[in-house]
Amino acid sequence: MSVVLADDHNVIRTGLRALLEAEPDLRVIGEAADAAAAAKLAEDRRPDVLVLDLQMPGADPRRDIPRLRAAVPGTAIVVLTMQSDPRIARDLLRAGAAGFVLKQAADRNLGEAIRTAAAGGSYVDPRLGGEMAKLEADPLESLTDRELELLRLIAFGHTNREIGEQLFLSVRAIEVNRAKLLEKIGVETRPELVRFAIANRVIEPG
Repeated sequence: MSVVLADDHNVIRTGLRALLEAEPDLRVIGEAADAAAAAKLAEDRRPDVLVLDLQMPGADPRRDIPRLRAAVPGTAIVVLTMQSDPRIARDLLRAGAAGFVLKQAADRNLGEAIRTAAAGGSYVDPRLGGEMAKLEADPLESLTDRELELLRLIAFGHTNREIGEQLFLSVRAIEVNRAKLLEKIGVETRPELVRFAIANRVIEPG
């Protein structure tokens, strides 16, 4: 199966190429050092899998992954990173990535992740599996302290202007953050948000 490697460090790309080409079923057909070059290579060469470094220059994986999936639907994306935050893994898988591999374990896990992704499955580094399960079990685990405070203030009925004054943010910033929060917790209206807040003991009923 064909692979494009995207990482801004030449030494890492060289090591990954050697690692993958030692496998008889994996073939590296291109390398990129930034996000724009990675997108162009993926569109030009249509690899089975694009291995994408999370922190390349110009990269915004939450934006780039959906765009790449739309432009090259036959190419699965495996994210390779030093970031071991399970929230990042969850968010990128939701954005359309098929795999999430820690660089420090690439020698053990990258080949398996590529094969799984190419076959239409999803792969998460084993170190993160348990943490991601906890996130799914407890919806509040995925929220930052600022998002929890925003959740409380909305649930208590404060307007965007009042919330902005308390959090020292503009009304527009509150509107944007409010929309992101609703999407993150899977609700669409304030009554649904209030029920969520009560169910998860963010506020007391009554």
